[in-house]
Order: sequence, then C-alpha cells, then structure tokens
Amino acid sequence: MKSFGFIKAYSNNLGDAIGITSVQVRKDFSLFNISGNKKGGYNIDDLLEQIDSILGKQISHNIILVGYGKIGKALINYRGFESESIKIVAAFDHNPEKIDRNASTPILPIEELKDFIINNKIEIAILTVPDLEAQRMFDVICNAGIKGVLNFAPIKLLERPDCIINDVNIADEIESLFYFINDVKDTSSSSSKKNKEKS
Repeated sequence: MKSFGFIKAYSNNLGDAIGITSVQVRKDFSLFNISGNKKGGYNIDDLLEQIDSILGKQISHNIILVGYGKIGKALINYRGFESESIKIVAAFDHNPEKIDRNASTPILPIEELKDFIINNKIEIAILTVPDLEAQRMFDVICNAGIKGVLNFAPIKLLERPDCIINDVNIADEIESLFYFINDVKDTSSSSSKKNKEKS
C-alpha cells in the first residue's frame, strides 16, 4: 500500500488482502499493542515499523553458507536479503582454489566452519553442498550450534530434535509447476469440450 502512495491503512483493507475479517485484524494487532484510530485507520509508516520490530527486522540476522558452488554464489549475490536484515557473513568450501578471505563475503576453508559458528554465535546456515557431503556437513554444523538449516542439497537429511530443516528442491518445484500447468490445460480442455457439446 505504501508503494502506491497510501499513508493510512484500514483493518477492512488489510483483512480483504489476506482473507480474514477486519475484526480479526484488530484482534491480532491488539495482541501486540498495535492501535489505530477508529475512523482514521493505521499510519502505514508506524505500522510497518511496529511489524518489523515484532518480526525482529530491526536486528541484523547473520547467517552462513556451506558450499560455494553455483547456487552458493547466486545466494551470496542476491540483494533481496538486505531488505530483510539478513546477511551472509561467510561462506565455507572444501576447494582451496575458492578460498578468498578478502571478498566482501569471505570464502573460508571448511576446517574453520565449526569454530566460526561457535565464536560468532551463528544459528542459521544455508547448505548448498553435493548430496554425498550433505548429511555429514549437516551434523557438523548442528553439533556446532546451528538451530536452523535451509537445505538446497538434493537429499532428505536425517532430522534431529535440535535443528529445524527447510528443504528447497528446485527440481520438485519445477515438476510441481508442470503438474499444475497440465492440470489447468486438462480442465480448460474438458470445459471447452462440454461447451461444444452444448452448442
């Protein structure tokens, strides 16, 4: 709404946008002591600031990258993290030719991974290593204190109670898109057949 030039937001607009009632919006906001004017709505700048505070966006979240291949490079160069106060503070790789301590995001030897996590109190890691290395590296980083992993490795990691795993399987996502595209084609094809039969 702010990008469209609006200064105020109203509970009914917010409710419509996310599929809940205006009453529920006001109720949810009240849990976090977010208050607006009965007829004046919510000041968008104030509202965004309060929501950012609730989500912890005013605090910089430092994360690490394990595996500096093509996906790892793409993630390090992704600028969208900045607006979410997320910073990849270091990447780690086995290949000595990739090590670059002077890069804007330092690329460090994998041997330094455990100490870096402990010394910098890192809690989240992105895993972009080959499938044969994934489970071992996952165990190493969890044992060092990592609490959450975004896993790009093409295998299912063995879960453990001290770490949350979010799997990102690009091939599965593309297959899912093909499925839904074909489903839409089949639906529209059967609809057009029925319309022809009626006429």
